[in-house]
Amino acid sequence: MSADIDLTAAEWIKSSYSGSNGGQCVEFSRSFAPVGVVPVRDSKDPHGPALVFPADGWSAFVTAIRCGEFPAT
Repeated sequence: MSADIDLTAAEWIKSSYSGSNGGQCVEFSRSFAPVGVVPVRDSKDPHGPALVFPADGWSAFVTAIRCGEFPAT
């Protein structure tokens, strides 16, 4: 995986659960899924760094959340 992924063209998605006050949310981009990665960033720092996960790992993580494997406390 390259550390030189250009994220300037990324289309970022923020959770519908995120309020308008810029709380504690992350954004992700599906733009790079065809090349096998999903970048994730802090919505409060859109020009800051992004973590880049393998697409299959991100998919498994989201599925686990939807199935309740990480309940909110």
